[in-house]
Amino acid sequence: MNASSADSSDSPGSLGSTLRALRQATGRTVASVAADAGLSVPYIANLENDRGNPTAGALTRLATALGTTLRIEFGAPAPAAPGPAALPASLVRLRRTERFRRAVAELDADPGDVITALAGLARVVDGGEQDWWRVLDALVLIARHPA
Repeated sequence: MNASSADSSDSPGSLGSTLRALRQATGRTVASVAADAGLSVPYIANLENDRGNPTAGALTRLATALGTTLRIEFGAPAPAAPGPAALPASLVRLRRTERFRRAVAELDADPGDVITALAGLARVVDGGEQDWWRVLDALVLIARHPA
């Protein structure tokens, strides 16, 4: 019995479907397995429907009652979400200037949000300081003269 993959009751390999398949393969009823495992019928029925959080002890008793062994596995870690990309040096310098602080104040925006937005353009904009100033000036003009 593999207790590491509790997805949903209809998905192959879920804890519930595994328990049900093992029980049915031996021609057993929920009541007979419950009696042998020392667990209640509703408890096992809930587990077969992927409801509840069984302890390792309960799973061990179920495995014994079903004539199998319990194997608990930990899978490979999920891939880490991509972290924030390093800011181009030109944006780091831009962020430190008084002109940037004035522009952000005029936009009534959070400086971090503005830098994040500009960093998102790094693939499109060459990224030299003059390019960042052009983008920032355009944002200020749009803020001053909305459509």
